Amino acid sequence: MTEKDTVMEVNDLHTYFFNRRGVTKAVDGVSFSIHEGETLGIVGESGCGKTMTALSLLRLIPKPAARIVSGEILLDGQDLVSLSDSEMREVRGRKISMILQDPQTSLNPVFTIGNQLIEALGARGKRGRKEMVAQAMEGLRNVKVAAPERRLEDYPHQMSGGMKQRVIGAIAVSASPKIIIADEPTTALDVTIQLQYLRLLKEIQAETGLAIIFITHDFGIVARMCDRVAVMYAGRIVEQADVRDLFNKPHHPYTQALMDSVPKMDRTDRLRAIDGQPPPLWDLPEGCRFASRCSNVKDLCRNEYPNTSLLDNNHSVACWMTQTEWNN
Repeated sequence: MTEKDTVMEVNDLHTYFFNRRGVTKAVDGVSFSIHEGETLGIVGESGCGKTMTALSLLRLIPKPAARIVSGEILLDGQDLVSLSDSEMREVRGRKISMILQDPQTSLNPVFTIGNQLIEALGARGKRGRKEMVAQAMEGLRNVKVAAPERRLEDYPHQMSGGMKQRVIGAIAVSASPKIIIADEPTTALDVTIQLQYLRLLKEIQAETGLAIIFITHDFGIVARMCDRVAVMYAGRIVEQADVRDLFNKPHHPYTQALMDSVPKMDRTDRLRAIDGQPPPLWDLPEGCRFASRCSNVKDLCRNEYPNTSLLDNNHSVACWMTQTEWNN
């Protein structure tokens, strides 16, 4: 990728919660970039900071408890962290959108699908009613919703989960953003509908050049959808690589443990689990945050957090095993 292909660059992002427990470091020094037409997968256990990273990019973190303490979110060279609330409202939808996990809670049950699509279109520029209705129908048609002129009059409860998620997708792409964040959008869908929805996202991406940040627990979806993968643990990215490199040779013990816990057709023994629990984000250890669960742990791991080292093929890992200090 050339430098001009970069759509977003996140540098050393810190998002903390301030409450009675003290400081909860939900996002603690996250850095990555994403390019036009690329899909970046973010994976990790629940509570590792995936969704909070996504909400930070949109500046939708829960206030006043949470705030972005430091870091940069550069979208087309513009730092979103420095924008005012009114300026950020102009960015959401137009340049960056989000598809949430549960379509049932994303749509208002008392308004028709048409009203909600037209409201989204109206918020992104002054247009006539007839023009917005036509664009709403075209938006539904683009996400493969049959009979869109009739569906505009439906309420959310009249649609299946898969159809509702398609409507959310139509709303997200209605203003032709450069980036869509998909936060586990297939969780509430059955397997057959999941496949259709993933194929639809790839088709939209191929037609528009969208960049997609895909948050998921499912390595099958990662293999199908993503070009690169960032593995998060306890608020930090511990490994990042092209999807093929990560699957062929994961370096971080946490990544290896995640992949080893995935069911395999040729495995007849019991499923493997990762021992222990992630550390609480309000009481993090000084050293590697995976040390208490790692089978290769040494004293150095417990005392100092490893720097991120760049391996071949843009493969980066934050683990002492990949650095010279491990052998000293």
